[in-house]
Amino acid sequence: MSPAERDSDRAQGSLSGLDRAAAILGAFDAEHRELTLAALVDRCGLPRSTTHRTADRMIRLGWLDKPRDRYRIGNRLFELSGLAPIRHELRESVLPFLQDLHNATRTTVQLGVLKGTQVLVVEKITGHRPMPMLSQVGGSVPAYCSALGRAILAYSDTGTVEAVLGADLPARTPRTLTSPVAVMRELTAIPSRGWAVEREEGNIGVSCVGAPIFGPLGEVVAALSVTGPTGLVRADRIGPAVRLAAAAASRAYSHRR
Repeated sequence: MSPAERDSDRAQGSLSGLDRAAAILGAFDAEHRELTLAALVDRCGLPRSTTHRTADRMIRLGWLDKPRDRYRIGNRLFELSGLAPIRHELRESVLPFLQDLHNATRTTVQLGVLKGTQVLVVEKITGHRPMPMLSQVGGSVPAYCSALGRAILAYSDTGTVEAVLGADLPARTPRTLTSPVAVMRELTAIPSRGWAVEREEGNIGVSCVGAPIFGPLGEVVAALSVTGPTGLVRADRIGPAVRLAAAAASRAYSHRR
């Protein structure tokens, strides 16, 4: 080990084992599901020796797996994730209505919750028409330019909305609304019709219609959506079905709680 590496290791010594494990887990995302040691070091920001030592311990705990020369998330974390309320309660309550909506529309349906300025995709059903450009379960989409995000933001408190609209609003396509005023105009139109719309703002040729899911106290907790080719996903036709599915999911979730 070089002097520079020893100094770096000493600097990292102030981090707890959990902090180091969190940094390593944070290196993985939808685009980086498997990482070599070099890539893991680069993405987690820890010294190579610390990364290697911590990753080996995480493999023994089942938090990571390394079938060949690449690390990936271990099965133990998948087992534990099923105990999280977002999966055990919300997902289980809403899943039957997602299935009904998918059967009715024959295109992709999704369930998402707000996480900061992003929407975390909790469940997704694609059937025989996969859409690889969309985020996978566990991935995220920007709240400001997605029907899932807008459906949630339309019923969120002022602070939550300001935090999202006050952040960067980059254009993902030429159709993306990047002005806070324009996005706010979309949000104010949602309660009267009951659904949010996103027209090719994330991917050209793909549109989305979403509706909010409420908890037992009337608070917005999530949103579900239908996403597909713009020619098939027409808000005037699909919007009422999405709204009804979200309303039924809200009742089921509230009764479960």
